[in-house]
Amino acid sequence: MSATGYALIGFTAWALCLLIFMEVVRTYLVVTGRAPANGFTPDNAGLSPFMQRLARSHANCIEGLPIFGSLMALAIMTSRVSITDPLAYWFLGARITQSLIHLASTSPTAVKVRFLAFAVQMAIGAYWAAALLVS
Repeated sequence: MSATGYALIGFTAWALCLLIFMEVVRTYLVVTGRAPANGFTPDNAGLSPFMQRLARSHANCIEGLPIFGSLMALAIMTSRVSITDPLAYWFLGARITQSLIHLASTSPTAVKVRFLAFAVQMAIGAYWAAALLVS
């Protein structure tokens, strides 16, 4: 499998890991009686700040997956991974970094670094889109 294929499955698996982690914590809250089974909102409002950041971090992945995932999938389907492979792991690393920082802190410095990780993803995505269009 190409670097692009690994990055695509990595991105998808990362979003799944965040979802599983969130649901494990929610299940624990229900089983221990700390929250009713029907007491959760998509943004985890009413739960801890960490749980709210976890929900937002997962949502960030889901929002980006159709955009960046489709670029990687297009490169794979059209045998043009030579365009996406060189930056595929950088993209995945930036995505995971953004999520981890989001989970760790909302300090001004953390938010700036988190945005930098997102900006790297946007730049890579813009490059991929342009290169795929002209190749």
